[in-house]
Amino acid sequence: MKYIDIKGAKEHNLKNISLKIPREQLVVLTGLSGSGKSSLAFDTIYAEGQRRYVESLSSYARQFLGQTQKPNVESIDGLSPAISIDQKTTNRNPRSTVGTVTEIYDYLRLLYARIGIPHCPKCGKLVQSQTVDQIVDVVLALPEKTKFQILSPVVRSEKGQHKKTIDFIKKEGFVRIVVDGEPMEVTDDIELDKNKKHTIDVVVDRLVAKAGIGKRLTDSLETALKISGGMVITEIIGGERQLFSEKLSCPDCGIAMDVLEPRTFSFNNPYGMCQECHGLGFHREIDPDLLIPDKSVSITDGAIKFFGLKNDSKYYVNLVRALAQEYRFSMNEPLENAPPEFLNALLYGSDKVLEIAYEGKFSGTYSSTFEGLIKNMERRYIETVSERMRSLIERYMSEIPCPKCKGKRLNPTSLAVTVHDKNIIELTDLSVTNLTAFFAGLKLTPREKTIGEAIFIEINARLNFLHNVGLDYLTLSRNSGTLSGGESQRIRLATQIGSGLVGVLYVLDEPSIGLHQRDNQKLLGTLRRLTDLGNTLIVVEHDQETMEEADHIVDIGPGPGVHGGELVAQGTMAEIMAVPESITGQYLSGKKKILIPKTRRAGNNGFLKVKGARENNLKNINVDFPIGKFTCVTGVSGSGKSTLVNEILYKGISQKLYHSYKKPGKYKSIEGVEAIDKVIDIDQSPIGRTPRSNPATYTGVFDLIRDIFAKTPEAKTRGYQKGRFSFNVKGGRCEKCSGDGILKIEMHFLPDVYVPCEVCEGKRYNRETLEVKYKGKNVADVLEMTVEEALEFFENIPKIKDKLQTLYDVGLSYVKLGQPSTQLSGGEAQRIKLATELSKRNTGKTLYILDEPTTGLHMADVDRLITVLQRLADSGSTVVVIEHQLDMIKVADYVIDLGPEGGEGGGSIVAVGTPEEIAEIPESYTGQYLKKILA
Repeated sequence: MKYIDIKGAKEHNLKNISLKIPREQLVVLTGLSGSGKSSLAFDTIYAEGQRRYVESLSSYARQFLGQTQKPNVESIDGLSPAISIDQKTTNRNPRSTVGTVTEIYDYLRLLYARIGIPHCPKCGKLVQSQTVDQIVDVVLALPEKTKFQILSPVVRSEKGQHKKTIDFIKKEGFVRIVVDGEPMEVTDDIELDKNKKHTIDVVVDRLVAKAGIGKRLTDSLETALKISGGMVITEIIGGERQLFSEKLSCPDCGIAMDVLEPRTFSFNNPYGMCQECHGLGFHREIDPDLLIPDKSVSITDGAIKFFGLKNDSKYYVNLVRALAQEYRFSMNEPLENAPPEFLNALLYGSDKVLEIAYEGKFSGTYSSTFEGLIKNMERRYIETVSERMRSLIERYMSEIPCPKCKGKRLNPTSLAVTVHDKNIIELTDLSVTNLTAFFAGLKLTPREKTIGEAIFIEINARLNFLHNVGLDYLTLSRNSGTLSGGESQRIRLATQIGSGLVGVLYVLDEPSIGLHQRDNQKLLGTLRRLTDLGNTLIVVEHDQETMEEADHIVDIGPGPGVHGGELVAQGTMAEIMAVPESITGQYLSGKKKILIPKTRRAGNNGFLKVKGARENNLKNINVDFPIGKFTCVTGVSGSGKSTLVNEILYKGISQKLYHSYKKPGKYKSIEGVEAIDKVIDIDQSPIGRTPRSNPATYTGVFDLIRDIFAKTPEAKTRGYQKGRFSFNVKGGRCEKCSGDGILKIEMHFLPDVYVPCEVCEGKRYNRETLEVKYKGKNVADVLEMTVEEALEFFENIPKIKDKLQTLYDVGLSYVKLGQPSTQLSGGEAQRIKLATELSKRNTGKTLYILDEPTTGLHMADVDRLITVLQRLADSGSTVVVIEHQLDMIKVADYVIDLGPEGGEGGGSIVAVGTPEEIAEIPESYTGQYLKKILA
């Protein structure tokens, strides 16, 4: 079948649409935000493809897979097994890295296990095998009368019940074994959990160190080595263990190593991980810089945050005062003038006995030592049973690199294995570009070539895929939780290309997000390669270049929400442009366009000056952000934009204005902060973690709506207060569903089913609350209204209307007031936050920071968003936007372009100035593309 034939799609706002989508082609679904693109692509086509595939499996397999409910569609023919690659897939697990997600690290582990050269972690010499005589000499050096035993490690951290191994030990005549650290006898009834890893050591002999045991010791060691295949453990009774190996050991230090295996190089496995940090690479510790963020303040004026040392009647104040007197330092002086020994004693304690004066009911003096602020907090963190106290102390904690492995995650033995003088972590710290160059320059021996050939093919293929999707600036050690949605999606895309599947339906959600125009062609080439293999690609996208490359475009609309859900046009780009009802077509043809401002703002000639920015790849740069202007920070992916704006500018100013607990990136100073009285970061994180959070509660409009209902005659007659109309507290809510409106029914083989509460019928409130009405609508009806409907309903109430108007202005007219936050995209959440800030009083001295606000927006929505941001800048506020979208960049007053490349090749200022000035700088990739659209 040449088409995916969809009939009667009615999911969400889709209005019973039918269409045919060509197979084995690149198909773009476009339309205004909220028009129904995702409902068609993900909730209908992908959901049905996934459901049918899962249904083809056995009932046993289905119980382990999350099933998708049948979408609201009459029929879909011509479907293939479907794979969804969306933006909500970033793994926040601190153990997950780019290397592990792409599986490149798995191949590196195999490479090091097979051709790695082990060195002694202590002296650095090559590690070689140990003979029995060498092992005997080490054991005979034990102090006389030391009791020890010889163990043969027959099972080392392997799953299973190991009955055959235990039977073998019994047949060989051994009596004692050690199972998972517990001494046992082989005659015991030993039942091991087959799903857990176990370690079994055979007790070969028990000895006491003394003269004349050489012959017996040699025989026992030979026996132990024979049973285990070359390894033996000597264990001092109640003391240390030492591993010896016939294969790998350092002759000088006596340090033995296991046979190299892939698990030796895994920071998620006990055999490879650093035992201090358990493979995480960091510890969470009390950070002195968060405890004392500003040393220019005195203790009396509140320099120390956690203890609130301001008044002189508290116990701790008297203790600190006594310490200060001991070191002859005044509590009224700035802490930056304090002698280092006082600061050290203040933070980590002092053994000096202090005479402390106490004024109160029982005045007098007493003696005490000083525990130290950090030591005190660490003790309280461990001892407290209060979650509130624990979370309060956690505010002052930072991730500190592990002191033992220095953040490298692996144990010293694993780090001492090298391939061409580099250990495995040194390789993962290289960018994809540099790692590719490293492997290209390797001069291998014939043996290494033979062993590593297949491994190198797999590694190079995956590195090439990452390069092709524009991620060559990433390092394999980069934590996957720090990746943007677009980066995460492109990594998954690269992984799929590597799988080489044919005949699959791929559904992608704006893969171009976060990608500079320079790298767009790389991505499009990758997408084209998937269709060339015989796959079908359905891409939800607004990017014009992607549409130009597409074989087929489907335009859903014409408007958002209830005004959308219709098939406006489909076909080639030329066919879309020929349909006058298509807003997309009008922007593509140039009939509609985002206009360039006739003049740029002058601002107030002031600047926020960031000096010495050197976090991540920033190369100690000085950057000036003009105050009172609309500024775009641009550059290729990985050039340092987010680090500069989010990690340094936002966090640095927050710390100065609000004494924020978030530690900024490394910088020397930020000047000009006195011109700002408020900083607001509007990112794409969810507005809430549970379905109870929604646009009405987040923006605060629901408080005003509850006030209205509480003032109705019916509510006053019944004595209902404002709280009666909250679904989060007892009183007015339905107690059957606790105000959720839905109940979860757990199914055995099938997915959990959510059904409307049979008592309130999904309305969240009890019958009495719903009897209170305003203009014929109860509070549940109001939560079901879209922003557009509510705007008309509350048009005579200015406070509510103003808040709703801001939601409408940022393009969210289609969102329901009570729509759960879990159903909102990152772009929608960001615009709700923007609307919330717009509805507040603007002092004209606010700094607004936005990170790619055009994510998920159609050209018409971008136009609307630009109007809102220009309104903010017109009020005198400073607007700083990280952006790749050229229409947004061209309307800015000022552009700061970073680069020139990503990763190590970035972190410098390429150009600053108006868009016209940037366009004239040939070294700027952004300027090259701006020049085309400004012409």
